[in-house]
Amino acid sequence: MRVTVELPDRARVVVIGGGVIGSSVAYHLAHAGWTDVVVLERDRLTSGTTWHAAGLMTCFGSTSETSTAIRLYSRDLYARLEAETGQATGFRPVGLIEAAADRDRLEEYRRVAAFQRHLGLEVHEISPGEMAELFPWARTDDLLAGFYVPGDGRVNPVDLTMALAKGARALGVRVIECVAVTDVLTAHGAVTGVRAAGQTIECEYVVNCTGMWARQLGERNGLVVPNQAAEHYYLITDTIEGMDPDAPIFEDPSSYGYYREEGGGMMVGLFEPEAAAWRVDGIPADFSFGTLPPDWDRMAPFLEKAMARVPITMEVGVRTFFCGPESFTPDLAPAVGEAPGIRGYFVAAGMNSVGVLSAGGLGRVLAHWITTGEPDVDVTGFNVDRFRADQLEPAYRAARTAEILGTVYAAHTPGKQLHTARGRLLSPVHDRLVEQGGLLREVSGWEGADWFAGAGQTPEAEPTWGHAPWFEQWEQEHRTVREAVGLMDMSFMAKFRVRGAGAGALLDRLSAGAVNGDPGVITYTQWLGDGGRIEADLTVTKLDDDDFLVVASDTAHGHVRARLQRFADPSVSVTDVTADLAQLNVQGPRSRDVLAGLTDADLSTEAFGFRSARWVELAGARLLLARITYAGELGYELYVPPADALGVYDAVRSAGAAHGLRPVGLKALASLRMEKAYRDFGHDIDNTDCPLEAGLGFALALDKPAAFIGRDAVLARKAANAAAGGPARRIVQVRVRDPEPLLFHAELVLRDGRPVGYVRAGSYGWTLGSAVGLAMVEGDGEPVTPDWLSSGAWEVDIAGTRYPAEVSLRPLYDPTSARVRV
Repeated sequence: MRVTVELPDRARVVVIGGGVIGSSVAYHLAHAGWTDVVVLERDRLTSGTTWHAAGLMTCFGSTSETSTAIRLYSRDLYARLEAETGQATGFRPVGLIEAAADRDRLEEYRRVAAFQRHLGLEVHEISPGEMAELFPWARTDDLLAGFYVPGDGRVNPVDLTMALAKGARALGVRVIECVAVTDVLTAHGAVTGVRAAGQTIECEYVVNCTGMWARQLGERNGLVVPNQAAEHYYLITDTIEGMDPDAPIFEDPSSYGYYREEGGGMMVGLFEPEAAAWRVDGIPADFSFGTLPPDWDRMAPFLEKAMARVPITMEVGVRTFFCGPESFTPDLAPAVGEAPGIRGYFVAAGMNSVGVLSAGGLGRVLAHWITTGEPDVDVTGFNVDRFRADQLEPAYRAARTAEILGTVYAAHTPGKQLHTARGRLLSPVHDRLVEQGGLLREVSGWEGADWFAGAGQTPEAEPTWGHAPWFEQWEQEHRTVREAVGLMDMSFMAKFRVRGAGAGALLDRLSAGAVNGDPGVITYTQWLGDGGRIEADLTVTKLDDDDFLVVASDTAHGHVRARLQRFADPSVSVTDVTADLAQLNVQGPRSRDVLAGLTDADLSTEAFGFRSARWVELAGARLLLARITYAGELGYELYVPPADALGVYDAVRSAGAAHGLRPVGLKALASLRMEKAYRDFGHDIDNTDCPLEAGLGFALALDKPAAFIGRDAVLARKAANAAAGGPARRIVQVRVRDPEPLLFHAELVLRDGRPVGYVRAGSYGWTLGSAVGLAMVEGDGEPVTPDWLSSGAWEVDIAGTRYPAEVSLRPLYDPTSARVRV
């Protein structure tokens, strides 16, 4: 259906898509004071995916602070939206029961429950008998426990969308249906308008909220949003006697099912372990309020298992069997944020079947981001700039979507891997990793070795929350770097060559450190936003006048590239050389001895000190040799042309044999860096952190002649901290005193029995003798100072059990970095 409407000539913001996400973005923009907003919906509001969503409003299950906050905000908003707008949302806080059917899930849920309680979610562990009392239709005798969230519930997705749209309209937003946007118009790297119904609407901002069409719309402007539609199933039974509309939602992921009352019967929803992508070639433009033909043969085993958990569903008739499309991203995280290379083009798509329960909070986040220029939550795992162009390929999307949907209800046991769409990006020394028995895992599309079983051995590892047999190999690799020398392949690291007359000035403006000094020097630095918070954590190496190498982590690849492109002027060329330079790291106290036998270059400390970099001849190849470490020892990074990488790798291995060299994987790198308290952007530091709080003040050149982005904000925060007697929050290193428990992420940190933060990233410290992590802690009105830390009794909550711990602002291993500078 199409109607003739009068479109405005311009608007400040055009929101494309009238589902629950687009309506929430418009609502929150209006509440932020931006009312010159137009929502354009190609058909009717909710006509894509929203109309057939199951309507769950559940918060339990995440160890992401951002995701939890988004859901808690959504739940609160939905409860009060009717009072504001007069439009019911159908929100009913009937409660949620999450079932744990096996030990892995029980361990995971106990960790999740402790973490989310700290963030304000009321959740109780209950017995199988208590589960049966709350939801008597389910068979619970074979379950271990349940987790009950009394404030969670259900909502009507269509009514919710209408309430958000009504609230936006009341503040001046125009919501226009039956108008399809055909193009987003840009000029000079910025949005200028949209083309719709044969007309042009000028605008400063566009928000792509087109759901399963987001990829197709984004591709018109070269934007990568690799979400893909997949089949999603639920059924609704005939009336069940005694079925209570206020009965809680019941979820049993091990049976692939979620269950709730619907129209006197029961809805049984499915997240099967092996899914099916739909219309990989593209979603039809006229697909509205549509359903898909169900694949009974594929779904029968999963459906039978789900219904067996609630036997009454097999005894009554089925009123509705529904199959409809929902879109998923390759990593099961949403695609959110400003498009790389296009100022003013924002995306909010790829909701992975949690769009309704995320919509309120996500709309608030986008509105804040658009109106202020920066997000106020950690978006490092959500940012749309993380995606790669190869993820748009049809074969990739088809395979990965079928697997990733199957992980929605899978246990998240450490060590689990994705297996589809693998082997796409291979290091030049990949064959050696395989020959040496490397357990390969995906690293931002690359294949990286986690640990090595040994030459000719097949690595085996079962996911586990506890100690595993392969920990012996991990420990040996860790100790090899501490005591001798290890060889690591790090070719997946993001690498950019920045050249031209303006290169130095550009990087000095971006970098909080002084990067434009003498050639041959590596500078560890942060890039900040206008608010003085971290946008990137990386190294800048000045190779020569007007010639620099920027190296960042694999996960920051897209964000660093986007930032370089955004600020570079025509006098600067930015080249992604990630695939043009293999990176081989030789780390450990005997690394100099190994390399000295392969080059005529003087590697003595006097001639080649810490943070030095220069081109050398080594093992018959010309390569960039950089003396730098992420392991906390004397060490070097070798940047090698791919054609020479295998020869150099073999030469280093051969020369290292007499010095105890062995191949080392990423598990050892993680434990080595964690013992040294080295930060990792996107894991233990993120875009919400000021470098002063993150313990990175030493990397700031606040007095350098060139002003850098965020300097004024950092100076203001430094003055405020001084006036207050110290920062209100700081990152500390945490070590569990008991050698048995393990740290992963999101374990609570307690001072004198009160939670003051949580572990952002953890590993095992083989040198320190127990688990170690990095945590952001807050003083609750007191500054976080050495005295405050030393005067408290510290513990870590691991799955509900508290263990004594020690905390420190300085690295617990080699706090003066003497080993790095020898």
